[in-house]
Amino acid sequence: MGISELVGVLSGRRIAVLTGAGLSTDSGIPDYRGPDSPASNPMTISQFLSGPEFRRRYWARNHVGWRHMDASAPNAGHRALAALEAAGVVVGVITQNVDLLHTKAGSRVVINLHGTYAQVICLGCGLTMSRAALAEELHARNPGFAERAEPVGGIGVAPDADALVSDPASIAAFRYLDCPRCTGILKPDIVYFGENVAKEVVQQAYSLVDAADALLVAGSSLTVFSGYRFVRHAAARGMPVAIVNRGATRGDDLATVKLVAGCSEILTLLAGELTPVISA
Repeated sequence: MGISELVGVLSGRRIAVLTGAGLSTDSGIPDYRGPDSPASNPMTISQFLSGPEFRRRYWARNHVGWRHMDASAPNAGHRALAALEAAGVVVGVITQNVDLLHTKAGSRVVINLHGTYAQVICLGCGLTMSRAALAEELHARNPGFAERAEPVGGIGVAPDADALVSDPASIAAFRYLDCPRCTGILKPDIVYFGENVAKEVVQQAYSLVDAADALLVAGSSLTVFSGYRFVRHAAARGMPVAIVNRGATRGDDLATVKLVAGCSEILTLLAGELTPVISA
């Protein structure tokens, strides 16, 4: 199938969009399962809570990785979805990504299914702080760490802002921070593997799908249920489901149309076809 079949399925319909890590690869953020992805063993919530050694490892690697994610810019795929929303074609985006690139691109209705990298929360008292503010504290406690830890020639940053660093000894000596108010555990305000998405966020996402006439999946293998559930929901309602992804997905058998392709080019073409004035 090609772009004409995709346009045929989506033309004249209000579209809800579900995005995954494959959309952000053209912004320099590798996905978890692509051929160019760095070796990654994402930390589970049970590991993070189990002891200080895991939290030290997480915060040390994240101290390097988050700034790379913060500096990343939206690509053509993000911009195309923002343009489609501005034109009234897209009703909103549900994203599994924590990179905030949809918001940076100008999308206004964005449900961050797994949270974002930019905020930290205390699991004890609920205190929140920005990741940038925490970075200042961690930098003061670990001067020069980011420069020592970053390998020559660049760094592999996973979609959760975890980074592969070159100096394991530095990780062992890293000084992380507990909550300044109650000394509880500080955690990025993102959904870890093994953790459930908040019920109210799931309901917001279902409501967005219900407000649309079709569902477009871009850059997700739908391996985890948190995203796959919306494909099942749309299909159960008899809505057309379109999938654009570089490889197979868990939802392929539910798709009305499936394109094995990268997101940036296809979404840009789609924006031009569904809103011709954009390309004029």
